[in-house]
This record gives sequence, structure tokens and C-alpha cells, in this order.
Amino acid sequence: MASIDFLVEEWLRLDRNPKTRSEIESLRGNVEELEKRLRNRISFGTAGLRSSMQAGFSRMNDLTVIQATQGLCMYLLETIPKSRDRGIVIGYDHRHNSENFAKLSAAVFLSKDFKVYFYRGVVHTPLVPYGVKKLKAACGIMITASHNPKDDNGYKVYWENACQIIPPHDKGISEEINKNLEPWIWDPELVDNSELCVDKTKEVSDAYLEEIGALARHRQDNAASNIKIVYTPMHGVGYPVAKKAFEVFSLNPFILTSQQIQDPDFPTVKFPNPEEGESALALAMQTADEFEARTIFANDPDADRFSVAEKQKDGQWIIFSGNQIGVMLASTVLDNYKTSGKSVENLAMLSTAVSSKMLSCMAKSEGFYFEETLTGFKWLGNAAMELKKKGYDALFAYEEAIGFMIGDVVTDKDGIGALAAFGELLVQLEKRNMRINDYLEELYRKYGYFVTENSYFICHSQPTINKIFNKIRYGENPEKPSDPDYPYEYRLSYPTSLAGHKITYIRDLTIGYDTSKPDKKPILPVSKSSHMITFGLENGCIGTLRTSGTEPKIKYYFELSGTQYEDVNKELKRIVKGAADELLEPEKHGLIYRE
Repeated sequence: MASIDFLVEEWLRLDRNPKTRSEIESLRGNVEELEKRLRNRISFGTAGLRSSMQAGFSRMNDLTVIQATQGLCMYLLETIPKSRDRGIVIGYDHRHNSENFAKLSAAVFLSKDFKVYFYRGVVHTPLVPYGVKKLKAACGIMITASHNPKDDNGYKVYWENACQIIPPHDKGISEEINKNLEPWIWDPELVDNSELCVDKTKEVSDAYLEEIGALARHRQDNAASNIKIVYTPMHGVGYPVAKKAFEVFSLNPFILTSQQIQDPDFPTVKFPNPEEGESALALAMQTADEFEARTIFANDPDADRFSVAEKQKDGQWIIFSGNQIGVMLASTVLDNYKTSGKSVENLAMLSTAVSSKMLSCMAKSEGFYFEETLTGFKWLGNAAMELKKKGYDALFAYEEAIGFMIGDVVTDKDGIGALAAFGELLVQLEKRNMRINDYLEELYRKYGYFVTENSYFICHSQPTINKIFNKIRYGENPEKPSDPDYPYEYRLSYPTSLAGHKITYIRDLTIGYDTSKPDKKPILPVSKSSHMITFGLENGCIGTLRTSGTEPKIKYYFELSGTQYEDVNKELKRIVKGAADELLEPEKHGLIYRE
């Protein structure tokens, strides 16, 4: 009862909404219902916590951070032997409240006699999983909102294998959170007063850069090159470590934009995400014009993502997609592996279900092993670790959302490793008198033109989202099955055609349905907590609709391949429009298209 009384008072203190006060006060006499509602406010997904920083139990604030950490702490004690001695790595970025959240998290572990490797000063996100690997820690926490808007923050968890957590750990942590809601300690100063708090920041950072430097294959060429590269860290934490990564690759320093200044308010960009295109890279393009540079490199604020843009001969800028950057980096990794003399059959590369199929095509052509996972590096990283156990050299993975894993430095996306590797690729292209776009065209001619169109609609109503997806799978008027053994809630009634093309393949990872399998059960994990449906058309087009775990979006990913770019591009645009009109009905449901 003490914990419930505490939560009531804390909720009322933090959340001043009159409706909330009335709701809680009315439930004071119904302890069972009150406890149920309060505990349902705390959720912990496979990526950890991420939300705007506000009062309330579904928001990111001191209390929810402490509660999440207490649950994580207890779960570690139950599942990982000697977790206290192995310790936990904690890092934070420059966001508002990041340092405070990190210190509060550290205090929870210190209060339970855990060794805590607490990074002193802001770090980029990949340094936390690298630290878990290097220090053989039991777990890692990174306080960051990545590329989210300025009012957000987040809490990302890495397991003992230095990968983001996946089931069943997320569920286990959530259960422990709900058992440990009342704070044990609320002391951000404990990190400066406890002998159990260890500073390994320089040691780990130096080791990370040494491993990044070991990825270089053409140091002499790099040192001799005078390529101009404009770099923007989007007001994030990337600049210091990006500069050092260029140095360990013997690459020349790049030209900086005014966005090198760390600023949690991101004054020059509405959304600090390189994926937002010219609106995010406008200042970098202006700087490039001023210094007569034709290449732009960008990291997102926590530097785990990487983007590239190139000015063409006609003065127009091309911002390469995550898929395009991915296949170019993959080709580089493949070339380096061949040069090493190892058998290509030992090489493994991975991408996600919504990424381009071009990497899969490349694997079939070149003979390396390819594996597809669910969306997100929590799946890619863990799958890469499993492949390593099987004897593969899993040296590259990517997702279309500009996330790339290069080598085995970090088994997660790393915008710094990708930046250094692409800088070296740029030098090699210069030796061949080629632009980046020329190289991409060369790969297209070799493996086929894989044209993608990815974007999203904004929808703030979860019932509307559910209605849209349920209509796709069950039809306009869902029918209850008469057979009690029927495996789905309603009779399936998927569309049979899309934009005039026959649908030949359907995979629904929300309800666990896959027409390509004899038993109609997909190999990839099923999750009822989000929607994800993939269609294959008779002309080879693959399209996926899915919801976002952290944003109010319905995302779509469509790809078509062929031998002539113009023909493929034209047909793909027609299919995408048809899919939106037929499946999502944006006007009917009030969906807002991405600006």
C-alpha cells in the first residue's frame, strides 16, 4: 500500500491537469483499480523509454526514469550471474535533462552495490554498446532521444551481448518495473561520491577509435587526398568523435557548418534528422556552395545515423537514401573482404524487411550469406551476433533509416564508423574520377535498378490506425469465424490486387500470417503491439505498411526493380499512389502526408 500512496501523491504533484486530479481522487477508495491504472502508465518497449519530457507516468521525467531503472536493476539481478561485479555502462548526450537522468539511473544501481561505468561528459550513442563489449558489462544505458524533436528524450538499453534488448527481456523488465515503483533513492550526486562509480571514459573512447581506425584499408591514399567534405552533426554530439575518426583513417579534416555547436534546442533545424532532406541540410548546402565542396556528410544528434549528399554537375543536390548508402557501403565491405583473401562464403550481411532487396540480390550474385530481420537494429544486432556464433563474419548490416553497422566494432548502428568508411570510399572514387552518383549507377547496372519510395502519413488517432489496418486484413465488414479452431479473430479478407496488379504474396507480422510458408506462419517474429503488412505484386514490386513504435505515423516502403530506371520509377510512383488511395484512404481518415 505504501507504494500506491506514494504514486498517488507523486502523480498529483507532477500532473496538474484538473481531469487527472479528479480521476485519481475518485479512485482513492478503489485500491485494486487504482493500482491497475497506475501501473499501466509505465511501459517499457524493446528500445526502452522514449517520449516528451513532461509530468505524468507515460512521460520522460525523473520518476519514470528511476522506476524504469529499478525494474532493469532487479531484472539483471535475477537473470545475469555476477551482474553487480560485471557492472553497467551509462552514457548520455547533450539533450535537456540527459545528464540528470543518467545520474539518477546510476544512483539506482549504486544503491544496490553495482559497479557503474559512468561516462564523464556527453558521448555518442555507439560508445555505450561498445563499452558493454569492451568492459564485459552486464548491461548498458544510453540517455538520448536520437533524432527526435528537442522536447523529447529517451532511455535506450543494451544487453550483455552489447545489442539492444529484444523479447523476452523487454517484458521481463516491464514486470520488474511494476513491482518496484516506489523510488529506492533519488540522488543525482551519488555518482560523485561512490567508490563503485568508475570512470573509464578515456580508456573506452581510445579503444573505440583504435578499432574504428583498424577498418581503414587505404591510409596512404586517404592522406594524399584533398577532397572537401562539409560535415554537420546537427547541433549534436558527433563533431569531436567524427573529427578523431577522420584522423585515425588518415583523412583530411572536413569543413564544418555552424551546426557543430552542441545545442539541445537545435536552433537551425525544425527536426534534427538528416532524413528530413533539404530542410535539414540547407545550412550544410549553403556552406558547401561557399567553400566549393560537392559532398556533405551528416550525423544525427547522437551520431548513430549517417547521411550523404552530393552536388551534381548541373548544380542540383542529391541526398542519397539509406538504401543507396547501404548498398554502396556493402559493396565496399565486399571488395575489402575479397582483397583479404578470405572465402566470400564466410561473409554475412543483413538488412531489414523494409529495406531494399538489392542487398539480397547482391548476395545471390556474389555468394555471401544474407539474412533479413524485422525493422530496427535491435533485431539486426542480435541476428548478427547469432551469425557470428555460427562462424560467419557478420561485417555489415543496415536499415533504410540511415543506420549502418560497419565491421564488428559495434553490433549496432554507428554513424561514426559509417562516416569514416564512406570517406575512404570517396577517396577511391576520386582516384577513378567518379562521383558518388556514378558509383551508384555502376552498381545499378551490375545488379539492377532497385527504385524505392518510402514516406509516411501522420495519424494521432490509434483507433483510426487500427481501423485502417483491420480493414486491410479483415475487409469492410469483418466476419467472426464459425470454426472455433480458426487461428484469427476474424475471417481474413485481404485485397487480391493493388494498383491494377495481382497480389501474389502477403505477410502480416501483426497476426502471424505468411502466404509463402506451407503452414502460413512467418519466420520473422510476430508482434501484436504494432501493425506491419507486406504485399508482393506479380510484377515483383514489394510494399510494406507499418506503424511506428515511437511516433504517430503510418509508414510505407515500396520497391520495384528492373533494367530501365525511368520505366521502373514511373510505374513505382503509380503503384504507391494506388496503394495509398486503396488501402490507407488518407482523405477519408484525415491522414496528413509528410511535409
